[in-house]
Amino acid sequence: MCGRAFDEYAVNYDGWFLDNLSVLESEVRLLAKAIGDAGRALSVGCGSGLFEMLLRQDHGIEIAAGVEPAKAMAEIARKRGLDVRDARAESLPFPDGDFDTVVMNGTPSYIADFEAAAREAWRVLRPGGRAVVLDVPKESSYGLLYRLASEVGTWDHPALEGVAPEVPYPIEFAAEANWRTTREKREILASAGFTGFEHFQTLTRHPLYSNDGAEEPVPGHDRGDYVAIVAGKTA
Repeated sequence: MCGRAFDEYAVNYDGWFLDNLSVLESEVRLLAKAIGDAGRALSVGCGSGLFEMLLRQDHGIEIAAGVEPAKAMAEIARKRGLDVRDARAESLPFPDGDFDTVVMNGTPSYIADFEAAAREAWRVLRPGGRAVVLDVPKESSYGLLYRLASEVGTWDHPALEGVAPEVPYPIEFAAEANWRTTREKREILASAGFTGFEHFQTLTRHPLYSNDGAEEPVPGHDRGDYVAIVAGKTA
């Protein structure tokens, strides 16, 4: 999980969200809806801890523990109050059954071996616990734009003129992603043993307009540019 961009451009990551506050608020609302009663929660790939800070401040949801392999990101998260360990999603430094909730927010596209990460999430969850997986789906409008920008190596290209957001996702991060469809992620989670799937979505407008106002999350995964998969560990 994580490439050089997350160490070299850590400040840019938060900066993009602060330039797209409605997008950020929509995604935080989706995360809060998907998590609900978190219990003892772990954030896998917590990044700068921005989402965890906003969950605590605005929704009363506490995520105290995180793992993050990008040192520059982890340092920012620690300053925001998270207990962050230097580790990867594929090898979590926690005992079996240690958590009620495991959150992967925006991280599946940056995890090289998502199958291993899903098995690790299952391992560290207690029976009755839940995995909450959020990401930009490969098939979504944002996913298509990000992949096109990555292919041409820039947002400043005739093919993207008039269709890219005013402040697009930094190309350094888009280029490092391995985008997966919602179906692919769900199948990987199922193969790890998860059941009882629920889906919620946000950013249902075209990317040109997704920052015009914050959205409330809605059920499903058929039209959102940011989708949450909630899956349970029943045994």
